[in-house]
Amino acid sequence: MTTPDWLIEPETRLGPCECCGRRSKADLVEKTIAGAVRVLRAAMFSADLAAEDGFLQRVDARVKAGSVLALLVVSALVRHVSVLVGLYASILLVASVSRVPVRLLVRRVWLFVPLFTGVVVLPAALSVITPGHVVVPLGTWFGTPVGFTAQGLTAAALIVMRAATSISLVVVLTITTPWPRLLAALRALFVPRAFVLVLALAYRYLFHLLGSVTDMYEARKARAPRDHDLARGRAFVAATAGATFGKAHALSEEVYLAMVARGYRGQATATDRGPLRSVDLFVVGTVVAAALVVIGVDHVVAH
Repeated sequence: MTTPDWLIEPETRLGPCECCGRRSKADLVEKTIAGAVRVLRAAMFSADLAAEDGFLQRVDARVKAGSVLALLVVSALVRHVSVLVGLYASILLVASVSRVPVRLLVRRVWLFVPLFTGVVVLPAALSVITPGHVVVPLGTWFGTPVGFTAQGLTAAALIVMRAATSISLVVVLTITTPWPRLLAALRALFVPRAFVLVLALAYRYLFHLLGSVTDMYEARKARAPRDHDLARGRAFVAATAGATFGKAHALSEEVYLAMVARGYRGQATATDRGPLRSVDLFVVGTVVAAALVVIGVDHVVAH
């Protein structure tokens, strides 16, 4: 028995020439929906990392939430970039010990909020806003020398590093803690019940909404041929947006009724929550010591 010729023949590659065809670019709507679903699901549903047998995964959620809150306050009080860099490196070290991919953490943090924070605070480093020693001259504007000052760049770097450190703390907390335990920990820290209720509903609501939007687009794509008409494409996007908002309104009611039917009364609880263990007490002591060291080093650097 021999292998058919069509199975072993090399495939014809599509090139830029007209005789072989032309590769078409991916549809903008398809890429947008797929990218949004991928990013949001990766950011919200990190059950695989929370289930790992890492260091932070074994710590009580209440201890982690309180520790993150204390370190957020400490990072807000630090006044020197070098101290924040050391604190940020310590966060990466603890994340790696907890089996959190450092590359994932760095990419998730630095590609979003700190980047936009830098764009916002960078104009404040100009000499017209923050006077000082100009280290990056930008020429003369309206007869006045303009450039980035050392004092302005230092202030901008401080704000960016503070934002990166704070966001890294929150990201490490969320991806190493199961969502129900995190909500219960927020209630243990006296977070208002209304805030926890809205957060829990939004979590479930977005999960179902992402699935419904993806299913709607895939169903339309399977039932209609590929259309290159821009006007029809815009009409489809507008109609899909309207249908999505209508479906979202009905879905919000369904999500709430489903949670109420399962016993939810606005109070997040964890059935496996018990007394603090030795590892939890160790983390509390370590965080207190680290906070005192960071504040002390920052005070020494200031003088």
